[in-house]
Amino acid sequence: MGDAAGISDPEQVREHLVAAASAGHPLTYSELLAMLGHGFTRPKMRALCKTLATVDEEAEARGEPQLAVLVVRQSDGLPGQGWWVAGGAAAHGYDGQWDGPGAARFIAGLQDKTFAYWAMAKSGASG
Repeated sequence: MGDAAGISDPEQVREHLVAAASAGHPLTYSELLAMLGHGFTRPKMRALCKTLATVDEEAEARGEPQLAVLVVRQSDGLPGQGWWVAGGAAAHGYDGQWDGPGAARFIAGLQDKTFAYWAMAKSGASG
């Protein structure tokens, strides 16, 4: 599990994100990389971001809420630039700043929807 395959495996990444969503908490990039058997480096984070985009594309195809929004920077609890640039915000009509109180409220709202969806799925009330 310590090889790069974990970072590039959408199913494995999704498993960790669904567990976090079901538990109602986000993960930092460092936490998710550690779960995949890696220490934090910028190249590994960039590789992970590519996989997160795939995870979200597959979630959308299933009618599920985004999961990549749960992966945040340790410094401010917000997704990194890649999430914003890749269209995570635009998909929800948000065109504000990527940091600060407005961004925090926007992200909290998206995360709450994801937490609620997976809490219901975990309890068996969904699908």
